Amino acid sequence: MKDNFGREIDYLRVSITTRCNLNCIYCGKEDCDKKEQELPVAAFRTLVRAFAKCGIKKVRITGGVPLVRADVCEIVEAICQTEGIETLGLTTNGVLLEQFAAPLANAGLDSVNISLDSTDGSTYRHLTGADVLDKVLRGIEAAQKAGLSKIKINAVLMRGVNDAGAKDLIALAKESPIDVRFIELMPFSGIGEADDRRITGDELLERFPFLQPMESQENATARYYTAEGFRGRIGLISPVTHKFCDSCCRVRLLSDGRLKPCLAYEESYDLMPYMENETALIARIRQIIAEKPAGHAFDTKTPAHGLNRTGG
Repeated sequence: MKDNFGREIDYLRVSITTRCNLNCIYCGKEDCDKKEQELPVAAFRTLVRAFAKCGIKKVRITGGVPLVRADVCEIVEAICQTEGIETLGLTTNGVLLEQFAAPLANAGLDSVNISLDSTDGSTYRHLTGADVLDKVLRGIEAAQKAGLSKIKINAVLMRGVNDAGAKDLIALAKESPIDVRFIELMPFSGIGEADDRRITGDELLERFPFLQPMESQENATARYYTAEGFRGRIGLISPVTHKFCDSCCRVRLLSDGRLKPCLAYEESYDLMPYMENETALIARIRQIIAEKPAGHAFDTKTPAHGLNRTGG
């Protein structure tokens, strides 16, 4: 379906938990391991079916970190079996991926995005509050062995914190058929509000001039680049300096059953009162999507919520 600005909304990010087993400094939330309301598998099945009837074709499971839920594979299977859903991905920090990669692939998962902001152990520990880099690297390897069709690394660079390791992250796309994507720092914490900490995509292109744009750019969120001898791609996602709101095709379902039209704003809308009547549920979803904001205001507004509540 289209919103009031003519954008085709066909992508749903489903946060199944606010819990996370890391505490990244740019997330903006300190009690990431606190359990809050989480819907059961049956509720996600009902909701995703309604969204599919509204025109949603692509789903990504997020959190928090979704692998902290013991029933994550059941959720994956339920969504995969929903008529109209064409692709299903999952975003994780990779800490538990080694044990879950094969079961997730068997349940029907198509792709996985893994948050990895540094390949240096001490820097990674500073960024996340945990000494688990080896687990993440083994998780990436396990995802490749499990046969997941698309594996992407998501990295947030901060000046003077981890930007010196950009070259090592880029090297991952040279050595393996994976995408390494650099996401601009967004204002979800005190560090995210400092513009001088933000490493932009344009700056990375100046630092690494060997990166050349791909001829085919299949989506407006990431700009993709490659270089001679690379097996994978480098993606630049620039929500602050190169807003892509005019082509935004996504909305977010939170773990408590609220629908959030835009990452940047506090507004979310409770769908739980409509769960017993699919016709009413679909009508409410359509109404909320139609009124999706024209764009974010990261340049003037700092969100009060942490990323663990919205799935990024």
